[in-house]
Amino acid sequence: MDLNHLSTGKKMAVFAASAVLLAVLPFLVGGTLGNSWVRIIDFALLYVMLALGLNIVVGFAGLLDLGFIAFYAIGAYAYALLSSPHFDIHWLFFFTIPLGAAFASLGGVLLGTPVLKLKGDYLAIVTLGFGEIVRIFMNNLNSPVNITNGPQGINLIDPIHIGGASLGQTIELFGLSFHNVYLYYYMFLALTVLVVIMAWRLQHSRIGRAWVALREDDIAAAAMGINIRNIKLLAFGLGALSGGVAGGLFASFQGFVSPESFSLLESIMILAMIVLGGMGHIPGVILGAVVLTIAPEILRDVIGPLQMKTFGRMLIDPENARMLLFGLAMVVMMLVRPEGMWPSKRRKAEFQHAKEEAAAQKG
Repeated sequence: MDLNHLSTGKKMAVFAASAVLLAVLPFLVGGTLGNSWVRIIDFALLYVMLALGLNIVVGFAGLLDLGFIAFYAIGAYAYALLSSPHFDIHWLFFFTIPLGAAFASLGGVLLGTPVLKLKGDYLAIVTLGFGEIVRIFMNNLNSPVNITNGPQGINLIDPIHIGGASLGQTIELFGLSFHNVYLYYYMFLALTVLVVIMAWRLQHSRIGRAWVALREDDIAAAAMGINIRNIKLLAFGLGALSGGVAGGLFASFQGFVSPESFSLLESIMILAMIVLGGMGHIPGVILGAVVLTIAPEILRDVIGPLQMKTFGRMLIDPENARMLLFGLAMVVMMLVRPEGMWPSKRRKAEFQHAKEEAAAQKG
């Protein structure tokens, strides 16, 4: 769906309808499928923020980053350390989440500084190593001074408090009962909208055009006067900022963080959201994040009962079967529609041009 051809009035109608749908979505889902599915939607919003952050680095600037989950971990642990009994510090989220985002952004700049001249596979390997280093640090910083509590993680993390009300408890308002997953949904939705606006403004700014030039040809971009060093560091820093915000929200929502939540598989999953949704296209990235968060949960609920109904027993472990089907779907998607589910016009034209050139060479 492309909104560019619509008139201003029709665009406003689409946005208003979308806003109403998003406002009532948790009640529709909770009333039909239960609060567990509202919780899944909450995680989908977190992944949207992560995917949009990584899209700045990979989709806009063309820098392959396989360690993005490290910034998610930095934001989560910053919130956990400053809002839990671990150090007996209980700061408000107005301070902890921005501080965690700032630490994550600083981590992005520190990662970007030594890899300015690396490209492709070399850049992917270094960023992958950075992500694993952060996870291992979190796993081992429990001696000689216990900072992260090691593999046991940090428990009893404070939920977000706004005006004396805790988002970790059910709240009665206007005669309606808002479960904590509903309250976190609206908090996540508000911050996701802010991240979307930030990403959109960046994409259509001079910085965004500089990132496109960098992605297409860094030598030509440098010849045109673009400061390659600064523009790369800006991409790493701003992308990590979004990851740090999502990490702080994750810690407050879960009430517990441990190194196991920040494995390499998570980084690969976020990258897959961008590639399958439509690299560099904000609506496509959002679609990819939502689909790849919700689809595995649907498969989880379907595969087990389907095997029992068909064969009378479990032939394949539901978790293994879920990942097998998930991987197969990704392979098919890359073969049939490599530009993604919802690509931008530029990316779609590039793939079409590549297909025409390949066909001409064969002919």
